[in-house]
Amino acid sequence: MALTDIVKAYDVRGLVDGQLTEEVVRALGAAFADEVGTAAPIVIGHDMRPSSPVLAAAAADGARTRGADVLLIGLCSTDGTYFASGALDAPAMMFTASHNPAAYNGIKFSRAGARGVSLDTGLATIRDGAQRYLDAGIPEAPRRGDIAERDVLADYAAHVRSLVDLSRIRPLKVVVDAANGMGGLTVPAVLGDAAGLGALPLEIVPLYFELDGTFPNHEANPLDPKNLVDLQAAVVEHGADLGLAFDGDADRCFVIDERGGAVSPSAVAAIVAEREIARVRAEGETDIVVLHNLITSRVVPEVIAAAGATPVRTRVGHSLIKDKMAETGAVFGGEHSAHYYFRDFWGADNGMLAAMHVLATLGADAEPMSELAARYSPYAASGEINSTVADVPAAYTRIVEAFAGRGEFDELDGLTVTAPDGAWWFSVRPSNTEPLLRLNAEAEQQATLDAIRDEVLALIRA
Repeated sequence: MALTDIVKAYDVRGLVDGQLTEEVVRALGAAFADEVGTAAPIVIGHDMRPSSPVLAAAAADGARTRGADVLLIGLCSTDGTYFASGALDAPAMMFTASHNPAAYNGIKFSRAGARGVSLDTGLATIRDGAQRYLDAGIPEAPRRGDIAERDVLADYAAHVRSLVDLSRIRPLKVVVDAANGMGGLTVPAVLGDAAGLGALPLEIVPLYFELDGTFPNHEANPLDPKNLVDLQAAVVEHGADLGLAFDGDADRCFVIDERGGAVSPSAVAAIVAEREIARVRAEGETDIVVLHNLITSRVVPEVIAAAGATPVRTRVGHSLIKDKMAETGAVFGGEHSAHYYFRDFWGADNGMLAAMHVLATLGADAEPMSELAARYSPYAASGEINSTVADVPAAYTRIVEAFAGRGEFDELDGLTVTAPDGAWWFSVRPSNTEPLLRLNAEAEQQATLDAIRDEVLALIRA
């Protein structure tokens, strides 16, 4: 098979058996070992999908065939793998399809120190090497790599706890929807006492904590509003202070307020940015940089600037943000997709850590989550709207022609158009893998947003 079908811009993603077979994964593991070398063992972790342990074992076999030692860390969240990669200064492979349905699986690669790997920074080389191995076989290295196992959950939990102090917040009741994903393992360890840490002033109401990669209750994709319905109802039913929803590999976290309303990930990014800026400023840091991608709300760079830091606008994308974190030394980076990146976590993303910052802010005074979120959500926003388009370039051209002279154009990532007076902006980005255009729009007034959104959608779908 052609690996170009499953090797995406930032990771590997495909259907189990039909695309992501043991043979394919063994070749990818071998090619990854070639790319990262044998100076440090390759860390391999996996989520709770039924196929994940078998695929992880196949990758380990391929890497060992090429002479690399392997450290199996077993069941973990994706940020658990980043922790191991960072703490051990070792490359890593994480087997997960994140929020995708049960029929899928995938691989997220990291270089030593949890550094990202994308098509531009090694993934294309891994893909091509694996293709050669599929076609001609994997040659054995003079020495077959060793294999070992280690449970890193307790160390991960202790490290994350050390970054945000929740011991003195007011008592909070928190409903957590793990969606039968890895949050069911990490939440009790970090926010509870399952890893042997002291109890926090949190009452956790668990929802779907049983690890089950068939997702019997709902898909582990909090970006889709239908997957938040159970959590929203449970928050209201239990009179909770807030709700947290994790995706399948628990590296993203979404927040629900005490009324059952969804809190914008941009608001979360602004809250965390403010806290991180204040923390490092108190430690004497003066030249502070915070990243935000181009589809976050305008409130995010406004909050960053008001706090005395420099906002740096980036393209959308996991590995791109991680590379930019390293390049700029940014203390924090936020994406509207609910990926949150931390310098103190090797520049990698960690949804649990973002959730803890929200808990710390909420627990510092009596203000309810809905009021806290409202302070960081001053604008009307469309959310991301995807449209299947037969001719993406033609749709793109229609938008350019319609808005010529009406706004300022920016092509950092797709097309962003901003009103001269700043009253509205919208972003249209082509998908890397599908015939889609993704629209995000924001305005100072709801009526303005509605008009801009509908006009651009009409142009996209004409």
